This record gives sequence, structure tokens and C-alpha cells, in this order.
Amino acid sequence: MNKLMVFLAATLLVAGCSSSSPGNSDGQTLTVAATAVPHAEILKEVKPILAKEGVDLQIKVFADYVQPNTQVVEKTIDLNYFQTKPYLDTFNREHNTHLVTITGVHIEPFGAYSHKYKSMDQLPNGATVTLPNDPANGGRALLLLARNGVITLKDPNNELATPKDVTVNPKNLVFKPLEAAMLPRTLDEVDLALINTNYALAAGLNPTKDALLLESKDSPYVNYLVGREDNQNDPRVQKLAKALTSPEIKAFIEQKYHGAVLPAF
Repeated sequence: MNKLMVFLAATLLVAGCSSSSPGNSDGQTLTVAATAVPHAEILKEVKPILAKEGVDLQIKVFADYVQPNTQVVEKTIDLNYFQTKPYLDTFNREHNTHLVTITGVHIEPFGAYSHKYKSMDQLPNGATVTLPNDPANGGRALLLLARNGVITLKDPNNELATPKDVTVNPKNLVFKPLEAAMLPRTLDEVDLALINTNYALAAGLNPTKDALLLESKDSPYVNYLVGREDNQNDPRVQKLAKALTSPEIKAFIEQKYHGAVLPAF
């Protein structure tokens, strides 16, 4: 009988420890994958708000745009917060996954940067331009150039445009798609780099001061909290969604980033 009791106690202990694992709605721990700036910084502001709600927010910082989605799909992490809907739609289509948006949080106006020139007019003929190599962000970069008259695209509204869709290129720009996280490192080597704001901020760039071109404040590229179909209505997830769109977080975004990051709510 004593051995049986010990076995049952050990079983209950293991069950109790597993209740807060990712994807289990009974637990009060919630794991979220995020890029360092500004997503993880915003989540750190949310952490004490959720703690008052009885939820322990665990922030997992990633440097790339692939693993945060992959690990949510694999249920090793509950949610992620780093991407726009065009990027998510492309990921779901290419990987046959079904991740869903939960709430829109902020906008990061996308920018064009140069260490060599102070204005787009100074760009020489044949200038080398780096831009993200994923379809959603690469298309976004080209749309920024097109909407500022630098190039002309076959379809001026194509969110997934590629350099092959450029029909008019007066300066004969040479496009070099690279992984988004690598783009700030190319600034000393190329004439222009089109950089996602999260990576620009992490590299010490100030989008409102340093960008030669910057998306307008009405940019449709909202950054979303993203989860799975099976956990989007989890009470913990809904508490996080509410906290991320609270007046406190809106004020934090406005005061911290001075227009480089804008609340989307």
C-alpha cells in the first residue's frame, strides 16, 4: 500500500507540473515569441499587468521571422508577436498552416536608410539596394519606393511584388534581397537599405530622423498578436490581448518610440 501511495503521489506531482505547459488552457503560464525591439519591450510592460491577472507571461526573444511561427505551430510556444498580416498569410500559404491573428497592436512605419547619402536624390545611377527576401516584406519595400516615385511596379498595389515586377527604374537600381535581420549590417556596404523598423531600432537607427523614406502613419501593416485556432479563445490569451491594447500600453508606445512605433488601437 505504501508503494502504491508513493506512486500515486508522484503521478499527481508530474500532472501538476505539466498544467502550465504551452498550449494547456488550465495553466497560468503563457509563452510568447517576439523579436527584441519593440515587441519584447512592449511585452515586458505588459508582464506586470498580467501578473495581477494571475498569468505569468514568459517572453521568448527571437532574431528571425521563421522560428516564432514554427514553434507556435509545433505548440512549443503559445503565441507570437512580431508580424504583419501579409507576412502571416504568406507563411500560412507556404507552410499549409492555420495560424490566426488575435489582436492588432502597433504599426512600425517601414523605412529606407543610407550611410552614404542624405536624400534619395543623391542616389547614383546603378545604386545597390538591399531589401528583405521574404515575399511580404520585400513587396512592402518595393511599394515604399514605388509610392515615392523611385520606381514603377506592374501592379502598384501588389503587396507581394518582387524586383521582377519593376517596370520603370530610372536610376537602374540593383536590388539585393537578404534576410531581414541582416539588412542593418549592409548599410556600410550598399547605397540604400530598406529595413523593417524593429531591426532598424535594434541597430540604433531612429526612423523618424534617419530614414530617407518612411511609410505614412496610415500604413496598413499592423503588427499582430498571433496564435492557433485551438488557443485563440483561451482566457489567458484574451487577457494578454486586452492588456496589449490597454490605455497604459498605448501611452507607453507613444512615449517610448516617439512616432517610430505607433499604436494601432
